[in-house]
Amino acid sequence: MSETEQFINNGLTHIDKSGAAAMVDVSAKHATTRLARAGALVQTTPEVIHLIEQALLKKGDVLATARIAGIMAAKKTSELIPLCHPLMLSKVTVDFELKPEQGQIRVESSCLLSGVTGVEMEALTAVSVAALTIYDMCKAVDKAMTISDIRLLEKTGGKSGHYNLETPQ
Repeated sequence: MSETEQFINNGLTHIDKSGAAAMVDVSAKHATTRLARAGALVQTTPEVIHLIEQALLKKGDVLATARIAGIMAAKKTSELIPLCHPLMLSKVTVDFELKPEQGQIRVESSCLLSGVTGVEMEALTAVSVAALTIYDMCKAVDKAMTISDIRLLEKTGGKSGHYNLETPQ
């Protein structure tokens, strides 16, 4: 067995035996409750945080708009990420924690469903688009903003069980 075949057989679920991209067949799986939480960090300035808190940006309510954008993005994930299954999400949340002194906005998303495949990509897409929306709405006052630390924080349900970034494996 070649090194590539060995790599594919060890868990790359979106690649078939010949190495071609393939959508995973989930038809034999049983539905379970699945939850995924993801996070991102927007680094800006304390002044921008103040403008957001006081609703002084010309484009409007930054966090309300970013929340809606994140929820919409979660619902459209299968249209954006090749090979993702379209999911019937039960709940999507997008929340923000402002840290004015550090000039930071922590973005967190949670996606929930009862289904046969996980919702990690939906949660990650939600925080990514929410963070991009914050950038878009604030770029007139801070073009140097950065978006970082986009990552899965937690997932439950399915064959692989519970994962929590803060709990050692």
